[in-house]
Amino acid sequence: MMRLRHLFILMFILMIMVSVSAGAYAQVDAQLTQYFEVPSYYNPAATGNTDFVRLRAASRMQWVGVHGAPRTFLFTGDMPVKLLGKRIGVGLMAQQETIGLYDNLNIGAQIAYKARLFGGTLSVGLQVGFLNQGFKGSDVVLPDDDDYHQGSDDAIPTTDLNGTAMDLAAGVFYTRKNLWAGLSMTHINRPVVSFSSDTDPNALYEFQAGRVLYFMTGGNIPVNNTLFEIQPSLLVKSDFTFTTGELTGRVRYNRIFSFGLGYRYKDAVSVLLGVEIKDFYLGYSYDYPTSALSRVSNGSHEVMAGYRLKLDLREKNRHKHKSIRIM
Repeated sequence: MMRLRHLFILMFILMIMVSVSAGAYAQVDAQLTQYFEVPSYYNPAATGNTDFVRLRAASRMQWVGVHGAPRTFLFTGDMPVKLLGKRIGVGLMAQQETIGLYDNLNIGAQIAYKARLFGGTLSVGLQVGFLNQGFKGSDVVLPDDDDYHQGSDDAIPTTDLNGTAMDLAAGVFYTRKNLWAGLSMTHINRPVVSFSSDTDPNALYEFQAGRVLYFMTGGNIPVNNTLFEIQPSLLVKSDFTFTTGELTGRVRYNRIFSFGLGYRYKDAVSVLLGVEIKDFYLGYSYDYPTSALSRVSNGSHEVMAGYRLKLDLREKNRHKHKSIRIM
């Protein structure tokens, strides 16, 4: 147990240290209103925290009506396994997003070690993957018929670019009864993607993804003598230059239907709906912008679908006896 505590302390210190040296870099993480359904996307330590194989797929259309606004697709899958008598979580995350002329692809394999602590479960997780960045320079238009632009600019590529870099994330996650909380960081190594041009091999362009720190917490609180449950959750994220957060409150009835409201700081208010039928899940959220974007956007739509499969990790036939009875 002491070794695990030391690991937890070292990881926390690591996150604090890298936060001091982080600067303002372009970010590639998706913005999701139903973040509570995909905690492993933000924190690899959240993998394998249930007795199920959990699959989630999400599609988000952000700021409908704004040309070049983000369009996101996300897939997460995780499950618990037994390794050398210990329970660990394994998972996979894949995110694809287009923003204007940029195309981001982020894929990561996840593993989380778990141990009992203070009546709950502490998980320490790591994600190793890659970040692929593409830029459609062939769609760049540089007007040269006014005093503010020139027809050519070496700093702006006019050919299609593409590059890949290794990407790391890590986190800690704690669950106890109906409550959970996690602290994580994505793009720990601040991956630098060096672009190569399809037509000009001598062109040199770079993109750097900055570190992002996430804190998540939430719970599932039954209402006595009713079929209702209250499910509050909170997500805070920071790139050490800009910090924001969102608060969500949901009510679930009979473990089937859920309804909720959310607020993202200085950005949007949200309405959330969900339904669970046996092992299937379907969720929808609509965000209405509270900023100046409300003048040009009809809001954001997000759909999430999921499936889960129960696993039995118990040791079967641990005390197997052979009968010597002769019939």
